[in-house]
Amino acid sequence: MNASTDSEARCFDEIRDDFISQWGAFGSQWGINRTMAQIHALLMIMPEALSTDEVMEYLTISRGNAHTNLKELVNWGLVRILVRRGERKEFFEAEKDVWKIFTIILRERQRREIDPALELLRGCHEETKDLEGVGAEAFRNQIRELETFVSFARNVGGKIDKLHYGPAMKLAAKLLS
Repeated sequence: MNASTDSEARCFDEIRDDFISQWGAFGSQWGINRTMAQIHALLMIMPEALSTDEVMEYLTISRGNAHTNLKELVNWGLVRILVRRGERKEFFEAEKDVWKIFTIILRERQRREIDPALELLRGCHEETKDLEGVGAEAFRNQIRELETFVSFARNVGGKIDKLHYGPAMKLAAKLLS
């Protein structure tokens, strides 16, 4: 390998590693842990599926950490398990379709965050429906407003989840123009 090619390879490795690191940081904002997001990033950008050992080596994480986070990514539907003939190991491949990734994350966030919030708001409204007084009435009104908005957000998310990429982008362009 000549000096120019070696330099380009190091540059690419740095950029790839930085992407994986930053994707990990974004993960905590999406409701997943840093390592889970880094594993997702690694698998998403690799041209071939990786084994648990390869994920462990690349990210320098323990087997337990790799196994737990790979299992969770599979549960989310962001990663698939591949079995290769003649191999005893499992290999992992990330979903690469960006729209599918978006809708999977949206669906999971709804299930983990929006639905429990909606349940809380409905419960608060139900538990205070018979209470009287200015404070109780103000509380119910605010809860009702929040419930209406969260329900709207849930319904919008449900509609987006059912759209395909092309129509979704046309709708977004129409709404934002």
